[in-house]
Amino acid sequence: MEVEELEKRKSRKITSSSPSSALINNLDDGCLMHIFSFLSPIPDRYNTALVCHRWCYLACNPRLWLRVDRSVQDFSEPGVFPNIEEAVSAARPGDTILIAAGGSHLASNIQIKKPLCLIGGGELPDETTVICLRGSDREKQPARLCCSFWWSSALEFLSTCKLTNLTVKAELGCCLLHRSGRLIIDECILQCESNPLDYLSCPIMSTAGSGVFPSNLKSDGDSISVSHTRIEGGAKAVLTSGDLALQQVRVIYARTCLYFWFDVGCR
Repeated sequence: MEVEELEKRKSRKITSSSPSSALINNLDDGCLMHIFSFLSPIPDRYNTALVCHRWCYLACNPRLWLRVDRSVQDFSEPGVFPNIEEAVSAARPGDTILIAAGGSHLASNIQIKKPLCLIGGGELPDETTVICLRGSDREKQPARLCCSFWWSSALEFLSTCKLTNLTVKAELGCCLLHRSGRLIIDECILQCESNPLDYLSCPIMSTAGSGVFPSNLKSDGDSISVSHTRIEGGAKAVLTSGDLALQQVRVIYARTCLYFWFDVGCR
């Protein structure tokens, strides 16, 4: 009996150490990251990142992000796009889009209807610029009618999103139009160009809860959170026409600019 038990234990050890039963964690980083690339960012890749520190590092690795880079000649490479609109269209909920530094990326009334994170690729926000030109994209998609005049914007948010390390400029209208969801703006620069129609411009416009848009586009927990962000130009830093109001404002006066921290939430 003892001999049989010893033989069984030996066979178990051999079986457990055989390549056929190797754990997925024994794969190298490249293989694991390739596997993770097939997972949807929310909830699968998010849950994967909770397993251990190694999996968290691989699941959140920038190599899994989408990229906007106009300097790339061959866009057959997966995950690389020539402009922000195509990247947003191809993105899955929870994706991160890295916008390459250098030059200006044109954007006009780009609707974001899924949770995304947009990150500037430079070391500083002013190295990555997203700009909405006056009258751009007017034929393809007319600007929205809000507060008795026409509004155009670079980016339009209908879902929870985050912007970080970006400069967003608007020649006329608003830089960011917030319709619904939670919008987080961190370490960005929002600029409205100076012109005779300054009173029609503002860096951030929120219509959440205003009834301007269909009820199926509204969501619970609508809010805007701004931190360590420069805001320049326009009649007001924030204009709201719905149920939200400016709250908890904090301003730091630097030598050449102002940095804002504030929330926009329910009254």
